[in-house]
Amino acid sequence: MEYRQLGASGLRVPALSLGTGTFGGRGPLFGEWGDTDARAARRLVDIALDAGITMFDTADVYSAGASEKVLGQAVKGRRDQVLIATKAGLPMGEGPGDYGTSRARLIKATEDALRRLGTDHIDLFQLHAYDAATPQEEILATLDQLVREGKIRYTGVSNHSGWQLMKSLATADTYGYPRHVAHQVYYSLIGRDYEWELMPLGLDQGVGAVVWSPLGWGRLTGRIRRGQPLPEGSRLHRTAAFGPPVDDELLHRVVDALDAVAEETGRTIPQVALNWLLRRPTVSSVIIGARDEEQLRQNIGAVGWSLTPEQVARLAEAGAKDAAYPYFPYQRQEGFARLSPPPVTLDQPAPPDAQAA
Repeated sequence: MEYRQLGASGLRVPALSLGTGTFGGRGPLFGEWGDTDARAARRLVDIALDAGITMFDTADVYSAGASEKVLGQAVKGRRDQVLIATKAGLPMGEGPGDYGTSRARLIKATEDALRRLGTDHIDLFQLHAYDAATPQEEILATLDQLVREGKIRYTGVSNHSGWQLMKSLATADTYGYPRHVAHQVYYSLIGRDYEWELMPLGLDQGVGAVVWSPLGWGRLTGRIRRGQPLPEGSRLHRTAAFGPPVDDELLHRVVDALDAVAEETGRTIPQVALNWLLRRPTVSSVIIGARDEEQLRQNIGAVGWSLTPEQVARLAEAGAKDAAYPYFPYQRQEGFARLSPPPVTLDQPAPPDAQAA
């Protein structure tokens, strides 16, 4: 396993992390992802730790807290071997205090998460979405308090726009509060909007990307093919509306390129897609999911080898599309690009601080 610095922090995280959205299995979305109980989760954690995966990502909203509870049971007795990342901010109920990141909500969410996880601290606490109703000063002062109390070690955000994250970082700098070191983002070969603004921001401000849905909401498994209907057992029949939309032609073009590279490397399509992401600037960790042991072992096979620069370039070209304004001039016009070169090149090497273990 490779280990990387999480943004500009001193925390070293594995290149692959295990997402626990399948743990608990409740509700219309998470019930479709999986229903892993504590016993099965413990087995998945065993396999992950054997492979060097030490970070496990969850959220209070995953199966209404059941994911955190199952994860806590799965890591019981080996808390010192793992990093736990969780999130809060999305609605957990219909009451006025059941959503957002106000002082009261953050304190309660943290205490609830610690109780469900059966631990005394959270290694990475992330704001699940931007809360426009709560001042950044209140949010950051509360997080600072929780860090000082030892309940949270590092903070991050998820699903923020560039201006939202930058506003938070600027507020932290103004008052001396801890800066966010991670941004949990959607990023894949078929979803590359992250590259237009958030990646340059991450490079400039030292914010590492923790990537969710690296296989494009399950579309880059190799099961979806040009001219064929969705496979009968695909979860996309029931969950597509919850995830990011993808143009069919873009998807098929990327899958064709993945097919060719998979044949050249002797790897699977998901392994190739994950390996490509691991070479991207700012990427600290890619979250993989697994409903069973075989799927987990397959995803772990994305590390320990490298695509060639030519293969990286071919995959990047297959998934390329024009950026929206105001980013497209920097992407397409030489004069703009000279002022602010794009952070991504087609033959981008692996991060220099990656180490094998």
